[in-house]
Amino acid sequence: MFEEYLDFAVGMAREAGRIQLSYFRGDDLAMKTKSNVSDVVTRADRESEELIVRSILERYPTHAILGEEGGARGDAASEWRWVVDPLDGTTNYSQGLPVFCVSIALQYRGETVVGVVYAPYLRELFTAVRGGGAWCRRGDGEPVRLHVSTKQRLDCSVVATGFPYDKSENPDNNSDNVARILPHVRDVRRMGAAAYDLSCVAAAMLDSFWELNLHEWDVCAASLLVIEAGGVVESLRADRGVSPVAGSAALVEQMKRYVR
Repeated sequence: MFEEYLDFAVGMAREAGRIQLSYFRGDDLAMKTKSNVSDVVTRADRESEELIVRSILERYPTHAILGEEGGARGDAASEWRWVVDPLDGTTNYSQGLPVFCVSIALQYRGETVVGVVYAPYLRELFTAVRGGGAWCRRGDGEPVRLHVSTKQRLDCSVVATGFPYDKSENPDNNSDNVARILPHVRDVRRMGAAAYDLSCVAAAMLDSFWELNLHEWDVCAASLLVIEAGGVVESLRADRGVSPVAGSAALVEQMKRYVR
């Protein structure tokens, strides 16, 4: 039922990826700050979102859209809503680091039914349809079905996290969680793009992930990937935006002893 939407989302993600690669490691990023000096946006963010929004409204004019840069658009009363992060990992992107991605999700009556995360420099395309599993195509290869890590012990696990943009103003900035969990894991990674982190959890490249004060567009598509790959995505708390913990059910339960 949702394959048409998946194909459409993949096409938009690839087009946005081409925009991003055209500016990547160049001197024409037109970078600006948003909420504070840590929260940056580039012309690639803006142009990618405009491409995606324009494409959606041309093909599905009655759908709603939530985008990181443009906020809510389209028909707010629609049963269909697209949730878009046009360039997740903007700080990486602006520094010339290759871990960044496009994240596009589609919700129907409040449930995420399609998720696409595309890392254009890495040539990794992650996709999921509700009930159809999670998949990854690397380069020109065939899609491979994903499954979250089968590890049962946290001390053998490599976990990932990130830090909120208000880390300099708010002491509730995740540093205490890192200090608590660090002695109990194999290692911690800070990749700099939550959608890619969650995609790596779905692909068992990372064993688990948590973060505080994200937004719906950061996690919507990739959370479906984790769930369709046999994992769970839970909310750590309700007072710091979207604050997920994700991985296998066994590892998430162990993670919650240390992160909150």
